[in-house]
Amino acid sequence: MAQRLTDEEIERGLSDSLWRRDGDAIVRDLQLADFAAAMAFVNAVAGLAEAANHILVHGWNRVRLTLTTHSADGLTQNDLDLARGIDGVSAA
Repeated sequence: MAQRLTDEEIERGLSDSLWRRDGDAIVRDLQLADFAAAMAFVNAVAGLAEAANHILVHGWNRVRLTLTTHSADGLTQNDLDLARGIDGVSAA
């Protein structure tokens, strides 16, 4: 099982990042051009996230991504790695 990160490790992992900490998760909000662009982005990252509960589409062009490792009851290196992978997909 993945090891939960310390506050210091999380802070270091989020430095120079578009992600922010929200309790035991990291979150990134994106505003895309329109609904079609929001859906295209969600489809592009869905394979990376592998679970629909990491992605919330709200409004017609807004996407919120929330990452946490449920089995560790908090953030792990896997979450930070996934965030970087998602950032590689996003042009927003």
